[in-house]
Amino acid sequence: MKKQTIIVTGAASGIGKGIAKYFLDRGDNVVINSFTESSLKKAYDEFGAGDNLAMFAGDVSDKKTGEQLVKIAVEKFGSADVLVNNAGIFDSKPFLEVDEAYLDKFLTTNLKGTYFTTQAVVPQMLKQKDGVVINIGTPLVNHGLGGWPASAPIASKGAIHAITVQLAAEFGKQNIRFNTVAPGVIRTPMHGDKADQSAGLHLLNRVGEIDDVAEMVYTVAKSNFITGSIINVDGGKAAGHNLN
Repeated sequence: MKKQTIIVTGAASGIGKGIAKYFLDRGDNVVINSFTESSLKKAYDEFGAGDNLAMFAGDVSDKKTGEQLVKIAVEKFGSADVLVNNAGIFDSKPFLEVDEAYLDKFLTTNLKGTYFTTQAVVPQMLKQKDGVVINIGTPLVNHGLGGWPASAPIASKGAIHAITVQLAAEFGKQNIRFNTVAPGVIRTPMHGDKADQSAGLHLLNRVGEIDDVAEMVYTVAKSNFITGSIINVDGGKAAGHNLN
C-alpha cells in the first residue's frame, strides 16, 4: 500500500490517538490535532516525535485550524491524502432540559468541526484528484436508547452521517471519497473503568477496543472503492439485542 499523509483531529487521547498510532506504526505520515496543546504535545512525544509526525493545536470549529493542518501536511509531507474527523464530544441530558447553549456546544464541536475541517482539505484533494474523508459517527443515529437521553449530541452526529452521503455524491466524480465509521462503546479513558458495564448493548456481549476502530479507519483509508458508506464497528449494537 502506498504511503499516505493522514490528518487526525482529536488525536491527543482515546480513539483519535489510537487511529494516529495505527497509521504511524504502518509507515504513514500523520498530522495530529487537539484543542489542548499540552495534551497534544504529550501524545506527540509518546509517538516518538519522528520525521513522519507533525502536530497543530487548535479548535476544529474554526476553519483556520483545518487550513493550517492541511498547510502543514502539504509543506512537510507533500500531500493531504486522508482526513479523519475524530474530534467530538458526547454527553447526556434530558431533552426538555436542553437549552440553546448546550445544543450549540455539540453543533459547534461535532458538526461545525467536521464540516469546516473537511471544507479546508477538499481543495487540496481536488488538486490531487484523490482523497478520503473519514468521519466518526455513532450507530445511535439510527438506534435510539430509552433511559439514556442524548438528543443533542446525536442530532449533531446525525448531521455528520447526512453530509457524509451528500459529499460522497458531490465529489465522487473527482475521486474524493467520504465515509463514516460509527463505533459502539469502545474502551477509552472517557468511560473510565465503567466501559464493560455496557457490554450487554452489543450482540457480541463485549465492548470494543480502540484498535477495532483504528483497523476499520485504516481499511477505509486504503480503499479506492468505498464511498458514501456508514460503517458500524459496534459489535452488533445497531443490528439488534440479546433478549437476556
